[in-house]
Amino acid sequence: MSRVGKYPVPVPAGVTVAIANRVLTAKGKLGELKLPLHDEVEASVENNAVVVKPRTESKRARAMWGTTRSLVAGMVKGVSAGYAKALEINGTGFRAAVQGKDLVLNLGFSHEVRYSVPPGIKITCEKPTSIRIEGIDKRLVGQVAAEIRALRPPEPYKGKGIKYEDETILRKEGKKK
Repeated sequence: MSRVGKYPVPVPAGVTVAIANRVLTAKGKLGELKLPLHDEVEASVENNAVVVKPRTESKRARAMWGTTRSLVAGMVKGVSAGYAKALEINGTGFRAAVQGKDLVLNLGFSHEVRYSVPPGIKITCEKPTSIRIEGIDKRLVGQVAAEIRALRPPEPYKGKGIKYEDETILRKEGKKK
């Protein structure tokens, strides 16, 4: 039995959830998200909450039960409050700026790196060394943050590179004479 799936997902005020043709749609003040339901689960809206149940007792159905419930909870939170990730840039001369629909990064290479921002994502740079990624889709926000971090991951000797704001870098000791 799923420990996650058995709890209903509460729907906050200002968010509407509808199910039509095996597609769950969540609308809120920030936008709209859709989730095609898996064949092994069924969902219903009861008492201002979304209830997810498995159709059969197979192992696959029980696995998809918890997964679907988690995805629905992420959608409801995304359309009501949204998601954000913050990145920090460490290194001499390393900086970031938003130009139009591109994020322009100077990361110590011989050229500047341009990252085109996907639709549904908002990127801001309050300081040249900080990047804030916001959006309503949890998966997309995390994916964009991971792609930007992968352009210059932090190295363990000086800590130079792009890291998450709450990430700690395990530092190594340098060469000894």
